[in-house]
Amino acid sequence: MEDKIENSKMLLQQISSDHSVPKNIRRAAKEAFVAISGKNTQDDDPPEVRANLAISILDEISQDPNCPLFARTTIWNVLSLLETITSENLE
Repeated sequence: MEDKIENSKMLLQQISSDHSVPKNIRRAAKEAFVAISGKNTQDDDPPEVRANLAISILDEISQDPNCPLFARTTIWNVLSLLETITSENLE
């Protein structure tokens, strides 16, 4: 699970530092990075809760028509990684 979180954080960092990506998408990537890192909560939320928060942020931005194709594909990859985190504890 930690590998998936680290991979997600790395991909989100790439999007948020790419200046060819529109500002609102970079901002959402930064917010999702903070959410998955757990830096925005006072409590130690479990990884599933943090992943769900990041999913909700990224799901909205992935539908943005101004999102470049490569960034959208990366966001979808991150969403896939995060969804596996949330589904691991359901089993």
